[in-house]
Amino acid sequence: MANLYTKVKKYLEDNSKTWEDTKVSLQNDGSGDYIKSWSYNIAEPTDEQLATYESSAQTEENNNAIRGTRKSAYGDIGDQLDEIYKDIDAWKTRIQSIKDANPKETE
Repeated sequence: MANLYTKVKKYLEDNSKTWEDTKVSLQNDGSGDYIKSWSYNIAEPTDEQLATYESSAQTEENNNAIRGTRKSAYGDIGDQLDEIYKDIDAWKTRIQSIKDANPKETE
């Protein structure tokens, strides 16, 4: 299940807004995450509205994890540049194998 943060972020993006810590805060008192405060000039989303973002929010979270895995596997940019200089085709093959092993989801 996607995090409340990601679903709220998606709701804001759909309403041409960006996340601002001074305008929204989330909290969890042990019974689940909820919106503690809201000061945007649009209506605070209902649980039903946020539920409609579950799929796209989960895809975003999965892709963020995949980006992190890829970034780690790619290695240091200096080492990559050296690898490119020495054998660009080998570098392309290595990068493609990382991407193939860690495919991003599509929305």
